[in-house]
Amino acid sequence: MKKLAWLWILASLVLVLSACGEKSKEDVVSALEKKLEQMNGYKAKATMTLKTGQDPQKYNIDVWHKKKDYYRVLLNNAQEKQESQIILRNEEGVFVLTPALNKSFKFQSEWPRNSSQPYLYGSLVMDVKKDKDAKFTSEEDYYVFETKTNYQNSKNLPTQEIYFSKKDLTPVMVKVMDQERNPLVEVNFSSFELNPQFSDDAFTTEKNMSSGVLGVPVMAQEDQPKPFTVLYPQSSIGNAELEAKKEVDLENGKRVIMTFKGDKSYTLIQESLSAVPASATVPVEVSGEPVNLGYTMGAWSNSTLEWSHNGMNFYLASDQLTKEEMIHIAQSVQGTAVK
Repeated sequence: MKKLAWLWILASLVLVLSACGEKSKEDVVSALEKKLEQMNGYKAKATMTLKTGQDPQKYNIDVWHKKKDYYRVLLNNAQEKQESQIILRNEEGVFVLTPALNKSFKFQSEWPRNSSQPYLYGSLVMDVKKDKDAKFTSEEDYYVFETKTNYQNSKNLPTQEIYFSKKDLTPVMVKVMDQERNPLVEVNFSSFELNPQFSDDAFTTEKNMSSGVLGVPVMAQEDQPKPFTVLYPQSSIGNAELEAKKEVDLENGKRVIMTFKGDKSYTLIQESLSAVPASATVPVEVSGEPVNLGYTMGAWSNSTLEWSHNGMNFYLASDQLTKEEMIHIAQSVQGTAVK
């Protein structure tokens, strides 16, 4: 009988210990907040796959963060040889840099706090914290949260699944889904280094516009102009259709001006983009804010949206489209024929 009693006691202890080891949603959220507060910074590498265009696009992402408000996000297309972009935040403001073209935009912006960022740890933790109705599951190796997003076009991408490692609470994967729960954006982290050392100039615009950052000369593309392929929006808003198309020859390339007419009319300009001497580089100050178009970063201000991609510069202008509609149109400018 004594032996049987001891077996019951041991079994009860095992059950109690097992129950204690399973963390609740509140426990994990609290632990994530604590980790974010205690860390001095991180370096992370990830790949981001976008399924928002005709074909999936994959991007390599290199993230540096130094507490409190220093960020450096390097993005480049893993499938195409095109210029990389850097999103930079330092004490001077927020910048979107294209080092290979010596082009930079400067913003007085709240980025990255003003919207969800699927590749930034702090943004993911804040999205989990803010959504009181977030769903939580505990898998064998991961804690998984399903939360609302805070994107500029959140109607198209309303929810996300975030996977954190049970081992150290670092991000493993993020799936951003549309209203039908199809994952249109997926971020997979390959490495995450806590509290790394940064050089004194790691987050300066001068250092990040230099050739040493990307390992290639800034002017490397100057003698290798890209073929000019006219791109059209693959999405239509307000039944807008192409009404007029005008081509203008430039000194070092070409400009195409397209006018779309409908319930919500707009103008789209595309031109070849040449690198300029480093000595001529002056950041273009924008009163608006940087916007994430998925495949590139753009600069939004009032009723215009400007972005660069694959050696081309694009301008979208309309006094009838909302900001979200302009982002939606810009995200769809990836096709070579009118849909």
